[in-house]
Amino acid sequence: MWKSADKMRFFRKRSMFPFLGFLITFLLFFNLYLDDGYVLETEKRQLGESLIHPANSERYVHTFKDLSNFSGTINVTYRYLAGIPLPRKKYLTIGLSSVKRKRGNYLLETIKSIFDQSSYEELKEIMVVVHLADFDLAWCENLVQEITRKFAHHIIAGRLLVIQAPEEFYPSLDGLKRNYNDPEDRVRFRSKQNVDYAFLLNFCTNLSHFYMMLEDDVRCSRNFLTALKKVITSREGSYWVMLEFSKLGYIGKLYHAKDLPRLAHFLLMFYQEMPCDWLLIHFRGLLAQKDVIRFKPSLFQHMGYYSSYKGAENKLKDDDFEEDSIDIPDNPPASLHTNINVFENYDATKAYSTVDEYFWGKPPSTGDFFVIVFGKSAKISRIKIVTGTEDRQNDILHHGALEVGQKSVDTKQGRQCSSYITLGEFKGGRIEVTNVDHAIGFDIECVRIVVTASQKEWLIIRTISLWTTQPVSPFRK
Repeated sequence: MWKSADKMRFFRKRSMFPFLGFLITFLLFFNLYLDDGYVLETEKRQLGESLIHPANSERYVHTFKDLSNFSGTINVTYRYLAGIPLPRKKYLTIGLSSVKRKRGNYLLETIKSIFDQSSYEELKEIMVVVHLADFDLAWCENLVQEITRKFAHHIIAGRLLVIQAPEEFYPSLDGLKRNYNDPEDRVRFRSKQNVDYAFLLNFCTNLSHFYMMLEDDVRCSRNFLTALKKVITSREGSYWVMLEFSKLGYIGKLYHAKDLPRLAHFLLMFYQEMPCDWLLIHFRGLLAQKDVIRFKPSLFQHMGYYSSYKGAENKLKDDDFEEDSIDIPDNPPASLHTNINVFENYDATKAYSTVDEYFWGKPPSTGDFFVIVFGKSAKISRIKIVTGTEDRQNDILHHGALEVGQKSVDTKQGRQCSSYITLGEFKGGRIEVTNVDHAIGFDIECVRIVVTASQKEWLIIRTISLWTTQPVSPFRK
């Protein structure tokens, strides 16, 4: 649920705690939280010792990650309002939390968009869980009847589940802190919302391999699951806590299902401190993902006009959203290296990611190279490489060739192929080659960019996009 009352805080400076200060606050509040009986006494002593010996921020992160009770679910007895969980784990659970709005209701449209924009094969891998988090039971009953009538076949197929966490399991929503000078009703709304999400995350822990959080007023891009799988596959071997597929609110945030218990506990601990989207930034940092990892184009769009908070107008849109984003590259798992001098932290891997980042190197010389070596050979159908950026249009590859290779071997410069053929030359700092698999007679192990003439300008490799004829499976044993 997008909150229009939050519109101001998307455009103003957010006053957040410095990281170390927040961690200390985290431990203090956790100590208070212990009194509510959510964690074990041994863990209380462990955190107490950390407070006495505050060595550095890494120590606190380690403590948070090692709390054994954070891997367990919160003891809540849920009501099943429609559907039942299936024994087989799905690939992705999509979670929605919804409450009664004063104006407008977009939940049914959101559910419809999820199913309509998915193929039959994609639907087999999706579970949608709706948490009706309003305490008005009559409203919940009426909405369940509508959901059951419109989506009966999805409920029967085990793709749609509607639940509710009873009011008696909620912590106190009275006398809450008035942080950020928010009015009392606003504090109550966002605090309850944190608990709503915590109970939803808690329920979804063992339903799938990955979990996607959406709000209840969202439109999806076509075949969004296929796009998600491509991104997840391309990130194989790299550490991440949260991947973002929209820049708005709590829309399009992807997690490993194994991290849901810790996130649920975290939101429950700090439910009255700050809005959920702010808490997510701290959670990500505590688990050692320093930077935002957000992908373009966005796969989800906010479509509501009225907020669930007081029904105020909210017309914010994600201008990176594309209805048809199936053209996301496959980019098989690979290692990347170059002998071009790298500027600061603009390393080679950033050119191969669908995140909005790039490789940046100092002026290259004739014979310099940038090579991608796959973990295993792949059938590549299309290659597209773009250099330079809109604000640095001269930092392109002025003279270069694109090559593909086979028979990879270890060299002093890293793993490379011993045999290459040239596919084409760069023109205007870019190259695109289609039907690659038809033009060559072997499966590709390496893709190499070779500098064919020295240049005075620095080099930005903005994107390297590869499409395979047989997409790599996102499941790795």
